[in-house]
Amino acid sequence: MKMSHVGIMVGDMDQAVEFYTKALGLDIVMGNSKVIEEKQTAIGRMCIEVFGEGFKGFNIAHLVTSDGIGFELFEMVDREQRHVVDFTKVGIFHYALETDDFEGVIEKVTQFGGKARMDTMRYHPEDENRPYKMVYLEDPFGNLLELYSHTYSETYSSEYE
Repeated sequence: MKMSHVGIMVGDMDQAVEFYTKALGLDIVMGNSKVIEEKQTAIGRMCIEVFGEGFKGFNIAHLVTSDGIGFELFEMVDREQRHVVDFTKVGIFHYALETDDFEGVIEKVTQFGGKARMDTMRYHPEDENRPYKMVYLEDPFGNLLELYSHTYSETYSSEYE
């Protein structure tokens, strides 16, 4: 199994594309496009199946990480402006990215309307050979992302214990 993409609801497509490209360094595959409710095309019928009749349309943009993972950004016509994470409910509550420019990305996230949800943490502070860091951040719309300084496998491997 390989990861293909994630879909994220945003409150303002122009701001979202700017944030995800300039703060997080994603590349645009397909810029802001309008989708309306209609039954004439396969995409239109699929959207009705997913969102239900009367979804009123949305804007969509497709972005991609440097390792080829897609980010679909959705700006629904009828939406709340901010996502509020409810930790009492089952479901996805964040996605994670890895970078070689850990502090620089945190700075850019705040510069482009996001924020840090916590101080940076080291997973193995007692081991100087494992300087792996992480932090939870938030995009301008309240979506949570976790930022890693090293790979998932390096960070969680018990190989060194």
